[in-house]
Amino acid sequence: MLLVTIASCKRNSDVAVISTSEDRQAKELLQGVWIEDETEEISFRVKGDSIFFPDSTSLPAYFRIVADSFYLGGASYLIEKQSPHLFWFRNQTGDVVKLSKSDDPDDELDFQRQPAMPITLNEVVKTDSVVMFGGQRYHWYVAVNPTRYKVQKTSYNDDGVGVENVYYDNIINISLFKGAEKLFSRDFRKQMYIKNVPPRFLDQAILGNMQFDHIDARGFHFNATLCIPDGASCYLIETLISFNGEVVYKLLEY
Repeated sequence: MLLVTIASCKRNSDVAVISTSEDRQAKELLQGVWIEDETEEISFRVKGDSIFFPDSTSLPAYFRIVADSFYLGGASYLIEKQSPHLFWFRNQTGDVVKLSKSDDPDDELDFQRQPAMPITLNEVVKTDSVVMFGGQRYHWYVAVNPTRYKVQKTSYNDDGVGVENVYYDNIINISLFKGAEKLFSRDFRKQMYIKNVPPRFLDQAILGNMQFDHIDARGFHFNATLCIPDGASCYLIETLISFNGEVVYKLLEY
């Protein structure tokens, strides 16, 4: 009876391995450029284990096919039909996306490009102004500096497929002067706001702007904007700089 139990467990284990193993034949059928049937626009190109999107800001993504599902990034899509020239699957909203394999060699040209180019500012953006308080004249400077720090954001294309877009973050410098005397100068990075913004949001956010609000007895009030690129989700964080250089952060709105 013990031998029977062991044999049964082994068979069940084998079935589990088979059911989760990658379908290499299905992956091979998917090689090439695929066109969306309704719009007749290029959806993506499959080469090896990667999917490439025609958008120049989208990163190539590793994919696999297991059983009746198509796995891309952290998402899975149910396959409705697959043949050498057809690929139908359900996207994140449950709609069926119908693709046909292209037989036009020119479609490959859309993918003969440099690696994905991150979206970023092309130059430093500077603002400054003079403010009066307590009979004293103060001058503030803000410089938004593009960096090479990449920020990846998941978005959904027209087919309802999740793709990774890459952006560049900014570093913002604030300098404060009382006449010719420098009171304060510091670079601000988005990581400085980790206590005010959820970590998952912060990972995909960009420090976009730092706007002067007002001056009072506590110091200089600036509002930092942390936003998900190309989205409506933002956090507005007050950045208060005292006259002796202390910095206090406060969440205003999100």
